[in-house]
Amino acid sequence: MPRFSARRELVVRGLLSLGVLAASTFVLLTSQPRLGLDLRGGTQLVLETPSEATSDNTDRALEVLRRRVDELGVAEPVLARSGDHRIVVEMPGVQDPAEAIEVLGRTAQLAVQPVTGPGDKPTPDGDAVALGAVVMTGEGIKGAQAVPNQAGAGYVVAVDFQGDAPSKWQKVTAEAACFGAGDTRRRVAFVLDGKVVSAPQVDPSVACGTGMIGGSTQITGRFSQDEARELALVIRSGALPVPVEVVEQRTVGPTLGAEAIEASARAAVIGIALTGLFLVFVYRLAGLLAVLALGGYALVSYAALLAIGATLTLPGLAGFVLAIGMAVDANVLVFERSREEFARRKRLPRSVEQGFKGALSAVADSNVTTLLAAGLLFWLATGPVKGFGVTLSVGVLASLFSALVLTRVLLRLVMPVLERRPRWSGLHDLGRVRTWLSGKGFELFRRPRRWLLVAGGVAALAVAGLVVRGLELGVEFTGGRMIDYTASSVDAGRVRASLSAAGFGDAVVATSGDNGISVRTGPIDEAKAARVGDAVDRAVGGTTQVRNELIGPSLGAELRRNALVALAIAVAAQLAYLAVRFDWRLGVATVAALVADVVVLVGAFAWLGKTADGVFLAALLTVIGYSVNDSVVVFDRVRELRRARRSEKYSKVVSAAVLQTVPRTVNTGIGVLFVLAALLVLGDGSLADFATALLIGLVAGTVSTVLTAAPVAIALEARR
Repeated sequence: MPRFSARRELVVRGLLSLGVLAASTFVLLTSQPRLGLDLRGGTQLVLETPSEATSDNTDRALEVLRRRVDELGVAEPVLARSGDHRIVVEMPGVQDPAEAIEVLGRTAQLAVQPVTGPGDKPTPDGDAVALGAVVMTGEGIKGAQAVPNQAGAGYVVAVDFQGDAPSKWQKVTAEAACFGAGDTRRRVAFVLDGKVVSAPQVDPSVACGTGMIGGSTQITGRFSQDEARELALVIRSGALPVPVEVVEQRTVGPTLGAEAIEASARAAVIGIALTGLFLVFVYRLAGLLAVLALGGYALVSYAALLAIGATLTLPGLAGFVLAIGMAVDANVLVFERSREEFARRKRLPRSVEQGFKGALSAVADSNVTTLLAAGLLFWLATGPVKGFGVTLSVGVLASLFSALVLTRVLLRLVMPVLERRPRWSGLHDLGRVRTWLSGKGFELFRRPRRWLLVAGGVAALAVAGLVVRGLELGVEFTGGRMIDYTASSVDAGRVRASLSAAGFGDAVVATSGDNGISVRTGPIDEAKAARVGDAVDRAVGGTTQVRNELIGPSLGAELRRNALVALAIAVAAQLAYLAVRFDWRLGVATVAALVADVVVLVGAFAWLGKTADGVFLAALLTVIGYSVNDSVVVFDRVRELRRARRSEKYSKVVSAAVLQTVPRTVNTGIGVLFVLAALLVLGDGSLADFATALLIGLVAGTVSTVLTAAPVAIALEARR
């Protein structure tokens, strides 16, 4: 590349890096993180309308629920639609959901009442009135729409009556019209759940004793278009009440959230520190520059989450910490490729440039497969697990910027020094492991069937765990209630006996750590949940509830079905992508390894007796991305070597590709291992289980490339 072009390219990349880092710093200093309920404490309810309810019905129910949550005095509540029939309500700080469920579950009541004079009922106009008897309920209102005011500026609300409501409306307005213009008693109030939403005055043209005739009326006022639409929606909600059912409930104590944040922060610091030390040890100055770029990655990815308003959840924090380890992979691929180029060229600047170009294909393919898994999490998962998918996607994109732009700029800046002292770079030789392997002339796959037999044995052992012990599904997939407590002392036997005496003989009791107790039952209401808490307290004393989750049977069945759909689509998506990018045989080989990894992970959880919940699903789909990531790197090298060694035996080409990518596999694996080990040691129950699943998946994904993917590819090539 001409010197002028190279300098211009460096300036462009440098300015881009500075711009991104400056923007990220600005976002970080001016934005506050949006924490999920599992990090700040509170209650989340998922309410479901009947299957025959329309989308508009659900919208009306949402507006009524929003008003009711405001009545509870909840700070910063979040209400949102989820599909056609579900409404998600998040109430920070609410630790006793019984009152909230009772208030939110009431059927909306709209009433029309005459105003009898000044009183204590506030109106939207700022005054207060007294109300007479109810003359009409919401059942008499057919609909309400915001329409332009034909007699002046602004909007009015047109209300349509049904049944005997027109005659009732005529009667109440006939009585109100007997009072003079401006008299409070000339008004008629629309009241929703005891609150006056509008109190218009009967038009002066209406005569006393005559009233307003017809099947409709208009509510006039100084309404903007948005105000009129909101009022019309409120009136329609009262006119067409939609019953709602609680199908999911989660209550998390703020203490658990604080501990989760602290554990994730410690894991991030320790994981980054250990990973950084490892990179410096292996790659020297290049490793130090990668650590600096890793800091830039953390800044950019966190700022991106703040900028898009993503909600940080417990799995999301784990995904953020995990993605730090994943960011190492792209740097390692570039560095190993640069080492190979330097062994041939002996000129470091050119070798580093070729290293970035040569690693681009593997980096792109491996990150695309991870993004596929993250996209499926966002599409099919719910709640915190969906947040993990968002965090993982942002982390992957930020890692690409860190490795391909930021690290490259830093290396170019110090290249004049490294060109004179190549040994300082850490890229001056192939490394002891690869040098030793290349000198031995190993051919790993002389007999590929033996590798497949070993893989089959491991898979059979995993399946045996499913047959012998079975997989324990969490309440997300089975329906039921899960309540977690902390206590000064833990005795599972005494808790079981106390629950049995209280009438909960089928409750499942588990312990976690030194002071954690988890009780799982079938779907029970709040009153029975309180009895469970009393029974646990009698057994061990001094308990504090830190989590309370309720999943209805119908929602559990749906989540279980979605989990299977997610796995099926993940496999199909990976196969389709790999078939296009490589060859269908390599795609099939990769998917075979992927399926083996899933079987091993599920079987391991069965043998360990751990619960497969929504967080486990996040880990499982992440393992799929990891598994494909490792196979993609190897098969990318197979494709390259195949072009250069067309006359060589295919098994030798695959063997050489596996051996040449061993340093990348080991170094990336160790980098991720540090982060996962920190999560496992420092995290609470759910974080620790998440880290356990990923550790098993990491090992399985690495080994399955050798045991399954490569031998299957060789067997398919031999058949051709």
